[in-house]
Amino acid sequence: MTRLEVAADSLFGPANLPYGVYSVGGSLPRVGTRLGDHVVDLGLLLGDPVFEEPCLNPFMARGHSAWAETRSAISEAVAGDVPDRAVHPVEEVTLHLPFEVADYVDFYASEHHASNLGRLFRPDSPDPLMPNWKHLPVGYHGRSASVVVSGTDVVRPCGQRKGPADPEPVFGPSVRLDIEAEVGFVVGTGNDLGHPIPAEDAERHIFGVVLFNDWSARDIQAWEYVPLGPNLGKSFASTVSAWVVPLAALDSARIRLPEQDPGPLPYLRMDEPWGLDLALEVEWNGEVVSRPPYAAMYWSPAQMLAHLTVNGARTRTGDLFASGTVSGPTPAEWGSFIELTRGGSAPIRVAGEARTFLEDGDEVVLRATAAGAAGARIGFGEARGRITPSRFGSRTADC
Repeated sequence: MTRLEVAADSLFGPANLPYGVYSVGGSLPRVGTRLGDHVVDLGLLLGDPVFEEPCLNPFMARGHSAWAETRSAISEAVAGDVPDRAVHPVEEVTLHLPFEVADYVDFYASEHHASNLGRLFRPDSPDPLMPNWKHLPVGYHGRSASVVVSGTDVVRPCGQRKGPADPEPVFGPSVRLDIEAEVGFVVGTGNDLGHPIPAEDAERHIFGVVLFNDWSARDIQAWEYVPLGPNLGKSFASTVSAWVVPLAALDSARIRLPEQDPGPLPYLRMDEPWGLDLALEVEWNGEVVSRPPYAAMYWSPAQMLAHLTVNGARTRTGDLFASGTVSGPTPAEWGSFIELTRGGSAPIRVAGEARTFLEDGDEVVLRATAAGAAGARIGFGEARGRITPSRFGSRTADC
């Protein structure tokens, strides 16, 4: 048996206890939690075969009460002696996509990000926000099969694009490849078709939180998005962190939402509307270039889920919805490179080089921390991805 020691300043102390899926050597993937610098096998710790599965979906499907009971059982178990064979140094395991993504919706919940893009795309408009933006959480339906775990390379996408100087559209690799620093929310239990989830009930359906990078080909997106919205400019890859932080671990990070004016329609109202105070950072080729504050988000996770289902749409265990780019009021807090470089017109210095959009070989890492119980600080791990060349070649004519 082993008694696990955890540094007082660890982001993976007993206040966190995230869920992930790991393998070691040639073993099959299983569910574990992270405590300090170790991964603890939950099947061996708790004797529950649901944690011998290769994803979290069967456990998440048990529902809110089971999540609470299991979290309490894990906390009690790791405070004592843990079976030796249940413990693995984190550097010796391989982490996998922690849940099977059933469906995926991406929102646009930051007023600062939406305003920044409005000023870039519609410079002559008196209001950078579209008329609907403060009345509903705007979103688009993405591609769940393209969600990948942290550490997976991202192949530069190809598609149609048409720049201002192009007489006709051209086809080739994206030349304006970008990131979006986001927070994702994992649905543990869904709703039946035709039965919306009220905003007040959303936290009983949200299992946990991940970091999310919605890689974006801005040139492909700009040509395709009118009138139906993003498609190929977004669907080639989205990266999530390998650890799912339970929503219950973030009770100490809850804050009131910023004032919503005009007040939302009744289905989006809550007696005590809550947001989350998460501190993100964006690292580009080893240099931190931005620290977006999730506390500044206009629409809450509960409002996003309520809006997603208000028309009767069904959600399922493993559904994922993301916040959209997290941006704050100052350039040092903007969560996308299109914002940081003002559409590519104002390069920033990255590792000594003037840069705008992503080049082959670039690596981006998202990290975040939040307040945990008893004054602890908890972490989300990282969402890491490296850009590799288009697999169709670099010539625009034969991509």
